Amino acid sequence: MAIKTPSRSRFRPLQGVDQSILDANKSLIDEIDRRKILRGAVSLGALTMLTGCNVTNQDAVQSVLKAVSSLNDEIQQLIFRPNHLVPTYTEAEVLKPPRFNAYYDVEDIAPVDGAKWKLELAGLVQDKKPWTVAQFAELPEQELIIRHICVEGWDYIGQWSGVNFRQFLERIGADLKAKYVSFRCADDYYGSIDMATALHPQTILATKYAKQPITDPFGFPLRLRTATKLGFKNPKWITAIEVTNTFPGGYWEDRGFNWHSGI
Repeated sequence: MAIKTPSRSRFRPLQGVDQSILDANKSLIDEIDRRKILRGAVSLGALTMLTGCNVTNQDAVQSVLKAVSSLNDEIQQLIFRPNHLVPTYTEAEVLKPPRFNAYYDVEDIAPVDGAKWKLELAGLVQDKKPWTVAQFAELPEQELIIRHICVEGWDYIGQWSGVNFRQFLERIGADLKAKYVSFRCADDYYGSIDMATALHPQTILATKYAKQPITDPFGFPLRLRTATKLGFKNPKWITAIEVTNTFPGGYWEDRGFNWHSGI
């Protein structure tokens, strides 16, 4: 799910460091601080000692922070267990309705016309014919009652139903050995996940919440729902899916957030 930029940084200014440089790199520093690389307490000061860079040099700071974030991605991918299932919950624990979150206010949502909506397919896919809402309704459903975890620090239990993503990719003849699956959305949001996450047993293309069709504020008619990623890795109002070996980035990732962002 798309997220709002964190409201404040969690690092303390360092003596002799230009605060404007820290402010300019706040999202990266927040991300590194939140994850505490390999559960360690990596601070900006520690990075300075490790790299020998001058933190008053903006380009150097960006380079170091992006290198650490990239390392974090690589480590997460190495420890990812493709068939390990996350905990599930009971219907009594489900939040109704789910919590809305995006990079804009709920009043700014532009409703999607289900009668005109089509899912476009591109890239390493054999059958690129567009899909309609009616076609998705005919597919077997998988239900997940899982915890949604936002990078901002909040969470809730959600009940999602839809087509298993691996089965959908197999149905359209996608190359399951490709590296990435990317998404475009009706609200101009975009994102991507690694193929291992796309094939995880608890990754679905959701069409329902709490057994009812997803409504406009929460991604009608189609959204990604993966159990192994943070919320912003679950795009809503999906209009296009591409299977590719070219790194596609993402809305928040291109603004400094960690790309893998999962377990």
